[in-house]
Amino acid sequence: MMDTQNKPNLPKTLFWDADYQTIDWDDKWQWVIERVLERGDLKDWKAIKSYYGLEKIKRAALQARWLDATTLSFCSNYFHIPQEQFRCYTLKSLNPAPWVF
Repeated sequence: MMDTQNKPNLPKTLFWDADYQTIDWDDKWQWVIERVLERGDLKDWKAIKSYYGLEKIKRAALQARWLDATTLSFCSNYFHIPQEQFRCYTLKSLNPAPWVF
Protein backbone atom coordinates (compact mmCIF):
# COMPACT_ATOMS: atom_id res chain seq x y z
CA MET A 1 0.00 0.00 0.00
CA MET A 2 1.43 3.35 -0.99
CA ASP A 3 1.90 6.18 1.42
CA THR A 4 -0.57 9.07 1.31
CA GLN A 5 2.14 11.54 0.30
CA ASN A 6 2.16 12.41 -3.39
CA LYS A 7 5.72 11.23 -4.05
CA PRO A 8 8.62 9.53 -2.32
CA ASN A 9 11.29 11.79 -0.86
CA LEU A 10 14.03 11.15 -3.43
CA PRO A 11 16.78 13.46 -4.70
CA LYS A 12 16.36 15.01 -8.13
CA THR A 13 19.88 13.91 -9.03
CA LEU A 14 18.73 10.28 -9.24
CA PHE A 15 16.45 11.28 -12.11
CA TRP A 16 18.80 13.59 -14.02
CA ASP A 17 17.53 12.26 -17.35
CA ALA A 18 13.84 12.97 -16.69
CA ASP A 19 11.70 15.98 -15.83
CA TYR A 20 11.50 15.46 -12.07
CA GLN A 21 8.34 17.55 -11.74
CA THR A 22 6.36 15.40 -14.18
CA ILE A 23 7.37 11.90 -13.00
CA ASP A 24 4.29 9.77 -12.35
CA TRP A 25 5.52 8.04 -9.20
CA ASP A 26 2.67 5.53 -9.12
CA ASP A 27 2.57 4.63 -12.83
CA LYS A 28 6.38 4.42 -13.21
CA TRP A 29 7.02 2.55 -9.96
CA GLN A 30 9.16 -0.14 -11.63
CA TRP A 31 11.49 2.44 -13.19
CA VAL A 32 11.72 4.51 -9.99
CA ILE A 33 12.52 1.48 -7.84
CA GLU A 34 15.12 0.19 -10.30
CA ARG A 35 16.77 3.62 -10.42
CA VAL A 36 17.02 3.75 -6.62
CA LEU A 37 18.36 0.19 -6.46
CA GLU A 38 20.98 1.03 -9.11
CA ARG A 39 22.09 4.48 -7.94
CA GLY A 40 20.49 5.32 -4.60
CA ASP A 41 21.81 5.15 -1.06
CA LEU A 42 20.34 3.88 2.22
CA LYS A 43 18.22 7.01 2.69
CA ASP A 44 16.72 6.51 -0.80
CA TRP A 45 16.09 2.82 -0.02
CA LYS A 46 14.16 3.84 3.09
CA ALA A 47 12.13 6.35 1.05
CA ILE A 48 11.00 3.78 -1.53
CA LYS A 49 10.41 1.21 1.20
CA SER A 50 8.11 3.68 2.96
CA TYR A 51 6.33 4.76 -0.23
CA TYR A 52 6.04 1.53 -2.24
CA GLY A 53 6.41 -1.21 0.37
CA LEU A 54 8.65 -4.27 0.35
CA GLU A 55 6.41 -6.40 -1.87
CA LYS A 56 6.55 -3.92 -4.74
CA ILE A 57 10.31 -3.47 -4.33
CA LYS A 58 10.74 -7.24 -4.43
CA ARG A 59 8.64 -7.49 -7.63
CA ALA A 60 10.67 -4.70 -9.26
CA ALA A 61 14.00 -6.30 -8.28
CA LEU A 62 12.94 -9.71 -9.56
CA GLN A 63 11.86 -8.23 -12.92
CA ALA A 64 14.78 -5.82 -13.41
CA ARG A 65 16.66 -6.42 -16.64
CA TRP A 66 19.93 -5.28 -15.06
CA LEU A 67 21.28 -4.97 -11.53
CA ASP A 68 24.95 -4.73 -10.64
CA ALA A 69 26.46 -7.63 -8.69
CA THR A 70 26.35 -5.83 -5.33
CA THR A 71 22.70 -4.81 -5.70
CA LEU A 72 21.73 -8.29 -6.88
CA SER A 73 23.48 -9.81 -3.88
CA PHE A 74 21.82 -7.33 -1.51
CA CYS A 75 18.32 -8.00 -2.91
CA SER A 76 18.88 -11.75 -2.94
CA ASN A 77 19.93 -11.75 0.72
CA TYR A 78 17.39 -9.16 1.88
CA PHE A 79 14.41 -10.99 0.34
CA HIS A 80 15.85 -14.51 0.88
CA ILE A 81 15.52 -15.35 -2.81
CA PRO A 82 18.26 -17.19 -4.75
CA GLN A 83 20.00 -15.01 -7.34
CA GLU A 84 19.01 -17.48 -10.05
CA GLN A 85 15.38 -16.37 -9.68
CA PHE A 86 16.16 -12.76 -10.65
CA ARG A 87 15.57 -11.85 -14.29
CA CYS A 88 18.85 -9.92 -14.50
CA TYR A 89 20.79 -13.00 -13.41
CA THR A 90 19.16 -15.10 -16.12
CA LEU A 91 19.75 -12.44 -18.78
CA LYS A 92 23.38 -12.07 -17.75
CA SER A 93 23.86 -15.85 -18.02
CA LEU A 94 22.30 -15.89 -21.48
CA ASN A 95 24.46 -12.99 -22.72
CA PRO A 96 27.99 -13.42 -21.36
CA ALA A 97 30.39 -10.57 -21.94
CA PRO A 98 33.00 -11.11 -24.65
CA TRP A 99 36.52 -11.87 -23.63
CA VAL A 100 38.82 -8.89 -23.47
CA PHE A 101 42.46 -9.69 -24.18
